[in-house]
Amino acid sequence: MFIKQVSVFIENVPGKLSEVTKILGENGVDISALTLADTTDFGILRLIVNDPDKACAALREHSFIVKLSDVVAVVIDDKPGGLTAALDILGSAQVSVEYLYAFVGSQDGHAVVVLRPDDALAAVKALEENRVSTLEPKDIYRI
Repeated sequence: MFIKQVSVFIENVPGKLSEVTKILGENGVDISALTLADTTDFGILRLIVNDPDKACAALREHSFIVKLSDVVAVVIDDKPGGLTAALDILGSAQVSVEYLYAFVGSQDGHAVVVLRPDDALAAVKALEENRVSTLEPKDIYRI
């Protein structure tokens, strides 16, 4: 029902993003999805990985500030309006979406969107009541 997302605060300087991906790769951590939001001085790299705890430990060993959060991976129809249908369900349930990003995966005829709702339990309940699938960690982490 919930997926663990790794958020990494990185300085907005050349080579820092590469350093993060190198550390993860050296520790056998596979990245399934990511997004990077930046400001002038730093960025927040959000990742879905196959072993969130291992990723956090490895990055902390290299002095990165890391946080784990619960997010929801929603399976939507891969057609115009597919995302709108899911967002309308959340809106009707009075659930706000703080942010979202696409997930690279293989869901035949469907797309997967990772979203951070303000109320994860209400979001999952509303989606499931309307027959919108959410993915489990085993479907995402590829372990």
